[in-house]
Amino acid sequence: MADVSLKEIALIIGVVAACYWNSLFCGFVFDDVSAILDNKDLHPSTPLKNLFQNDFWGTPMSEERSHKSYRPFTVLTFRLNYLFSELNAVSYHLLNLVFHAVVCIVFLKVCKLFLDNRSSVIASLLFAVHPIHTEAVTGVVGRAELLSSIFFLAAFLSYTKSKGPDNTIVWTPIAVTVCLVAVATLCKEQGITVVGICCVYEVFIAQGYTLPMLLDAAMQILRGKCSIPYSMLQTLLKLIVLMFSTLLLVVVRVQVIQSQLPVFTRFDNPAAVSPSPARQLTFNYLLPVNAWLLLNPSELCCDWTMGTIPLVESFLDIRNIATVTFFCLLGSLIVFSLRYPGDSSKTVLMALCLIVLPFIPASNLFFPVGFVVAERVLYVPSMGFCILVAHGWKRLSNKSVLRKLSWICLSVVLFTHALKTLHRNWDWESEYTLFMSALKVNKNNAKLWNNVGHALENEKNFERALRFFIQATQVQPDDIGAHMNVGRTYKNLNKTKEAEESYMIAKSLMPQIIPGKKYAARVAPNHLNVYINLANLIRANESRLEEADQLYRQAISMRPDFKQAYISRGELLLKMNKPVKAKEAYLRALELDRTNADLWYNLAIVYIELKEPTEALKNFNRALELNPKHKLSLFNSALLMQESADPALRPEAKKRLLSYVKEEPQDANGYFNLGMLAMDDKRDAEAESWMKKAIRLQPGFRSALFNLALLYSQTAKELMALPVLEELLRYYPDHTKGLILKGDILMNQKKDISGAKKCFEKILEMDPNNVQGKHNLCVVYFEERDLIKAEKCLVETLVLAPHEEYIQRHLNIVRSKISLLGAAEQSTFPAAGTAAVGGKKIPFENLKEVKNEQKTTQTLNSNINKGQSNSKKRTEKNNTDKETKKKSTKEIKDIEKKRVAALKRLEEIERILNGE
Repeated sequence: MADVSLKEIALIIGVVAACYWNSLFCGFVFDDVSAILDNKDLHPSTPLKNLFQNDFWGTPMSEERSHKSYRPFTVLTFRLNYLFSELNAVSYHLLNLVFHAVVCIVFLKVCKLFLDNRSSVIASLLFAVHPIHTEAVTGVVGRAELLSSIFFLAAFLSYTKSKGPDNTIVWTPIAVTVCLVAVATLCKEQGITVVGICCVYEVFIAQGYTLPMLLDAAMQILRGKCSIPYSMLQTLLKLIVLMFSTLLLVVVRVQVIQSQLPVFTRFDNPAAVSPSPARQLTFNYLLPVNAWLLLNPSELCCDWTMGTIPLVESFLDIRNIATVTFFCLLGSLIVFSLRYPGDSSKTVLMALCLIVLPFIPASNLFFPVGFVVAERVLYVPSMGFCILVAHGWKRLSNKSVLRKLSWICLSVVLFTHALKTLHRNWDWESEYTLFMSALKVNKNNAKLWNNVGHALENEKNFERALRFFIQATQVQPDDIGAHMNVGRTYKNLNKTKEAEESYMIAKSLMPQIIPGKKYAARVAPNHLNVYINLANLIRANESRLEEADQLYRQAISMRPDFKQAYISRGELLLKMNKPVKAKEAYLRALELDRTNADLWYNLAIVYIELKEPTEALKNFNRALELNPKHKLSLFNSALLMQESADPALRPEAKKRLLSYVKEEPQDANGYFNLGMLAMDDKRDAEAESWMKKAIRLQPGFRSALFNLALLYSQTAKELMALPVLEELLRYYPDHTKGLILKGDILMNQKKDISGAKKCFEKILEMDPNNVQGKHNLCVVYFEERDLIKAEKCLVETLVLAPHEEYIQRHLNIVRSKISLLGAAEQSTFPAAGTAAVGGKKIPFENLKEVKNEQKTTQTLNSNINKGQSNSKKRTEKNNTDKETKKKSTKEIKDIEKKRVAALKRLEEIERILNGE
């Protein structure tokens, strides 16, 4: 076996870089979304053991919706990418490019086992530039093919060293081969097929047998004319070891998938559910289709499911000619390679093995797969194809007549393939470009129309997305997902009537329940989301809440392990003010999935509704154990701690709010609540800093503006409070507390009686029964020396609050003044600094607004409106302006202390009014 030179390595790396440099500018598209963006197994917070318990997409292998694709080592490389660059797509594409270059170099080494140096380099270059590989290299999920191929080829190279001098067995390479096969299989399932290639290599290449020789030896042994040769016994021993190790890997793999094959629908693979002979004819026709893609990769498509390739339903279908031709050609090559000795036949045999054996798991011939054709599964079979082409070119170039022509043809093929690959990479730049390029090749696949619609939907271009979704329903009228997509888009366009009609059509297409037959096995799990989507739509109407609940219960009855139905029903029950039943729904969902942080968060919200803050905090903590960066749990648990009477929790509340603002640096609520914590702890400078940051992020933040003004007024910076109050009242002219505080400052600090009067009068325009505003207006009248008007005002105030003793006292004082001094008598008036607000001057702490601009105590609900299984989870916060009603025991005590201090100030006012 010749070594690979540095020049050859440099040449291959240069060619790969030239063909795939533009893949670095592509994003995460198609299956990358599920495998990368939505896969929690990539996050450092997820235990490593989960990689060996979940499938390639992050779904537990035990769940029925799992695709059963077990590739933990590939996911581990994604996790390493995430560790260094999180979701920066460049690093993922760069690593794929490097892995492809490694595969090309190792493949060159394999080629040198069967070809001369020049032909080996040509085979490797053809493999490096072949356009069929763009899905495996430029698509990030194609890394499974790349990694598996590296260990696949390494295992084969190791096995070639198992033959020692005099045909002895060298066991170390065999042991290494078994280990590498296991690793290749843990990268992708087809890695196990290298064992078959090793067996063929051992019999026909290492031992030099041909099929006639084997048949003749078998006849001699059966007739008793000779015994089994020692060399053959050694070969059998090696094969037994290989087969036993393979069997062991298969058993382990079956245990991992728990003896269950994945559930696919007729939309994924129509032929798999078709009757005979359509099923067999179609599956056999797909073999020449794949061969044609290798031979002529001019029209490539990222998705070949649904109606891309119509079923071959009759023996009279003209496409059967392609099937027969393919099998005749394949058969002739097999006969040639097995019957005749010589290097040429051995090269052809190994090329055929590389084409056929790795393709068997994806061929549908032994068990159905979730696709019709997939270009990425041709990555390893194309190695055999490239060897065949290089071998054929070698035979042609050896003939002097065809030598120049063969070089010209080879140059044209390499150049055009490289250009096609470079151009094809741009198709993978975004989901929109990818699926639009696919529609140019195939317009009969409803999934492609749907996916273009999803891409436009992600860009908020709902009108255009709707056109593509409607086209999908026309291409495939019974596509449940397409009708769901139409309904969701109508909902986004606020066309609820049309949305409901589309959901009802999707619902009518659902298979009917057959007694005694498991429902979940006959429908794609995500199709049941039609019940959830329809219920979510109609529950916006308060009069149809029971109808929505009925839909949730119907989904649950069809599929008792339908976690999303319990989650959505729990949210509805909270809306219906049934927290106990909501609690039951969430507990049932937690029985199905105890590792879902969102569920623990939702349960915490239920406990808040049930007035059980201790239990709520426990569930928030459980959510944070599962996901330390769970933003809503961080925020709401911090608020709960802030409101509690336990001062020991306040440092933890601050810590969680700091973590929250780190995750959500643009959310003003986090900084506002940090400011409130600092105000409560008398850290005035820190509180001012947090409030200002909240206002910078959200200029009209009502509570932050008011509390910043309040902070200034508490710290003897009343004049700094005025511009803040002006800004507050510009956004919220009817802010009562802001008007009271502004009037107080104008009266006490600015001596602006007229300005203060306008503030209090505006309060009474909005609320004539506001006792505080009216009483303060009475004090203004007193300041204006209009004692008669002040008396009348106080009488009216007393009617509003007959039990407030201070109003009666102040009325008596004013009446006493009137009787003693008369209307024209000069009076000594109270100092503005103390009488401006007069009467029951509310302590500043009582004015404090403890509220957020967003309602965060809401339940989380998975976004199940999308018609694809790779739907993403998102949580939106709704704007509200509710004040927190609960006050801790400590806060109540503080308020009482300040109330006593205020009453003392009232006594001082009374003494001034009495002229003492």
